[in-house]
Order: sequence, then structure tokens, then C-alpha cells
Amino acid sequence: MHDSLKDRLLQKHIVNGVGVFYYYNNFMVSEIDQGAKIELDIVLKISDEFTKKYYSFDNPFVYIANRIHSYSLQPTVHFEAKKHLPYVKGYAVVTYDAINTKIATLEQSFLEVPTKVFDNLKDAVHWSDQLIAKR
Repeated sequence: MHDSLKDRLLQKHIVNGVGVFYYYNNFMVSEIDQGAKIELDIVLKISDEFTKKYYSFDNPFVYIANRIHSYSLQPTVHFEAKKHLPYVKGYAVVTYDAINTKIATLEQSFLEVPTKVFDNLKDAVHWSDQLIAKR
């Protein structure tokens, strides 16, 4: 995957019709495909098929959106996703340009968990470690 994660144990790597998902012990990283349109049905399908198999109240996680591509996300997805995955402890977004940073900053108002925008994956993973350690 990424050099910043080479010392982490990758539990599962999923490639599906909207992107690539990497499942680690206490965090997951998504890399959504260019031009994808993410709506609630897609989020719930990924959650039911994969995410719930790796995380629980006994093993909470931080979601890291590594936005290497541009895609659209229905903002209200965040409300429903939190109801469906109540053991999400945080939401990090890694952006690589000013436009996506502004979008990610606006999305923060839709989230009920700690959120932060980063410019690199390494810092996002470090932040997720800190959140999980506080549980």
C-alpha cells in the first residue's frame, strides 16, 4: 500500500466497484475511484459486507478517507453511517489540493465524531492512534 503504513499489519484489502479499502487493526483507509458518486446505499453495503467483520464496540476504529482522486459524496451519508457504525471513533480526511481541503472542512459540520483534515496519510494514521488510545 503506502510507505507510511509498511509497519502496520494489513488485515484485509478490498477492491470493489467504487474504490479500494484497506482494513488495519484500529483504522481503515479508503481510496475512492475518480468520479465515483458515493451515496448511502454504497456506504451501507460496504459496511455490512466488510467493515462490520473487522470492527466492533470491543475493537473501535477511525475511518481515514485518503482522497487521492476526486469524487462526490452525499454529505448526509455521514449521519446514517454513524448510526450504522456507532463504534467509529473519528474521521480523518487526507487531501492533496486546496479545493478538496475546503470540501473536507465543510464536511466536518456533518460529523458527530472527532474529525481532522490532513495533507498526508502518515499524520492521519498517527492521529487515529491517539484517538483509539483515548478510548
